Order: sequence, then C-alpha cells, then structure tokens
Amino acid sequence: MALTPSGMVPLGASMPAFSLYDPDGQLLESPSLTGKPVLVAFICNHCPYVQHIADGLAAFASDYQARGLAVIAINSNDYRQYPADAPEKMREEALRRHYTFPYLVDETQLVARAFMAACTPDFFLYDSDHRLAYRGQFDASRPGNDAPVTGTDLRAAADAVLAGTSPDPDQTPSLGCNIKWRS
Repeated sequence: MALTPSGMVPLGASMPAFSLYDPDGQLLESPSLTGKPVLVAFICNHCPYVQHIADGLAAFASDYQARGLAVIAINSNDYRQYPADAPEKMREEALRRHYTFPYLVDETQLVARAFMAACTPDFFLYDSDHRLAYRGQFDASRPGNDAPVTGTDLRAAADAVLAGTSPDPDQTPSLGCNIKWRS
C-alpha cells in the first residue's frame, strides 16, 4: 500500500461548489451550507487509515455538529474496482459507525478533483465564508504507531473556526491511501 499525503491546498481557497447524493438518494448541494462553517472529509470504507480513525471521526462530528459545524463526508473511490466502497456498503458503514453526517457518493470523481483531494482521509475545513482554514491530519495517530486517536489537530482547527479566528497555519498533511481514480 502506497501512502499518499494530502495536497495542502492554499489556505483561503474557496470551497468548490458540489451537488452529490447519499446512497439513499438524498441530494446535498453546497449552497444549502451558506453561512455555516463546513468540514468536508474525503473518506472511504476500505482504507486502513480511515478505518483507524472512523470512530474518532464519528465522535468528532457528533461533538462539533452540536456546536454549529456542518460535517460532510465524500467517497470518491472507483467502487467498480473497489466494491467495498460501493454505495450500499457506504450505507452499512455509516450505520455501523453511527455517522451523524451525510456520506456522499462522488461517482464521477469531479468533486474530489475540484477539491484537489488526494488521499483518504483528506480533510478540508472551511470558515463560515467558505474559505479554507485548515487542511491536514485528523491527529498524529496512524495504524500501528500506538498514538491514540483523539482528533487533536482537527479539533484545534475547528475550535478556532467556531471562535471566529484562524487556525494555526502550520498544518501537518493528512496521510493515507490514495483516492482510487478511474482509469
């Protein structure tokens, strides 16, 4: 498995517009998020790096949605080549992990390309004006390194955004599996 870091899109970049469905056919369009800070997480079901933090991500989302942060996850993997990431499996994963956020299917992969997402997990935190405030790791925990999954880095960034301030610009890239692009 080749490890891929996040691309570290320039801070201040505008959130790309998107319109995606969840596995149950519910549409989410980015204009519905106007005026809200937003976390967009590119995840999937089969990546061991996502699996490692998935319960922590669910807890993070529950905590921060209650504080006014919109949380969205997007699966952009080519599920024809990686059936574990198919929409019906996404539905199962969301239920199993108790995800309280929309888990959307990016079948064309155009949304991942617009965000310049590179890996799973890849996090993009936008302020209420939808300007990129944080892109980086959930925390320093990785499969096999014995560091606890806390979400420390993303929590600190989300706390700053919710307080109306800028997160520390010294941000560590996320690291995980590359997005499984269609050939």
